[in-house]
Amino acid sequence: QVQLVESGGSSVQAGGSLRLSCAASGDTNRRYCMAWFRQAPGKEREGVAVIDSDGRTRYADSVKGRFTISKDNTLYLQMNSLKPEDTAMYYCAANLICIYSPPGLLSRRADHYVYWGQGTQVTVSS
Repeated sequence: QVQLVESGGSSVQAGGSLRLSCAASGDTNRRYCMAWFRQAPGKEREGVAVIDSDGRTRYADSVKGRFTISKDNTLYLQMNSLKPEDTAMYYCAANLICIYSPPGLLSRRADHYVYWGQGTQVTVSS
């Protein structure tokens, strides 16, 4: 098992930047697929960016060109040109099994990830 703890959420103005971090502890010697999700009030949880153990990535269309997922011993989400619609609770997630759905594309479905952090709040004001 792995435990995930997010940090870096804050309140920023539109156009600003934030970097979220997700620290993993526990069984971290294994290879995981990892992801960032977000959930705004009244909306479904959305897969924002995912990365597999080989560094392949996939992004939601709404964040392409603005957000970058990366990892070393920590998972990161660099968020630039933030918009009010990016306001949400952001969650880190992981799974030992990388699911490619559709074929060839890393899954952004929440039910394809097993381990979850508690979330960090991002608020973007106009």
